[in-house]
Amino acid sequence: MRKKIYEVIEVAEEDNELSKIYDTFMLITILISIVPLGFKTTNTAFVIIDRVTVSIFIIDYLLRWVTADYKLEGKSLPFIRYPFTIWAIIDLLSILPSLTVLKSGFKLFRLFRMVRTFRIFKVFKALRYSKSLVIIVDVLKKSEHALLAVGSLAVGYVLVAALVIFNVEPESFDTLFDAIYWATVSLTTVGYGDIYPVTVTGRIVTMLSSVLGIAIVALPAGIITARYMKEVDKSNE
Repeated sequence: MRKKIYEVIEVAEEDNELSKIYDTFMLITILISIVPLGFKTTNTAFVIIDRVTVSIFIIDYLLRWVTADYKLEGKSLPFIRYPFTIWAIIDLLSILPSLTVLKSGFKLFRLFRMVRTFRIFKVFKALRYSKSLVIIVDVLKKSEHALLAVGSLAVGYVLVAALVIFNVEPESFDTLFDAIYWATVSLTTVGYGDIYPVTVTGRIVTMLSSVLGIAIVALPAGIITARYMKEVDKSNE
């Protein structure tokens, strides 16, 4: 019985119609559940939507937990390990904020607004039910080392550029944090214009920073695109 449940709640195989129906149902539930997030006010309909969808998410979470030994086959203590897996954490974060409504009498109301923002994690539940997005997740996993290297390069660039501009033009940057903010904006070539150098030396540093920023920002895009095309070709084969 549990094996059958596992085969249904996992992403559908080509010949498993019941699993496809479940996947479609969950996708629709997820989309409906995030509708209230697009409004600042709430009403009875939104409350009902939240309670119904979160009940479905709780059932889905429990079903995945009781079939964790199939999901984590070959690993020790699967029922203990499952709640700490990335998907289980995302599922739990999408559920907990709705449950806090039941505890509105507690003196934690000020924290409610902050906690409820975790409802946005419901969007990420949709990744489980889309094969195309699963490919993207696999691409990110397989490109992990390359992306970490680029990320480290970007962080190093931001810190070095911030230190340089902070010392070259201290009158334009009150704190090192302002310089780090400027370096980050320059890295992405956004350029808000709220903090900027005014001296010739500072502007030269800015130009060099922007040129280097284009190269650094382009690196992860190239890595992900190359790996994605490879995964798509492998999937088509």
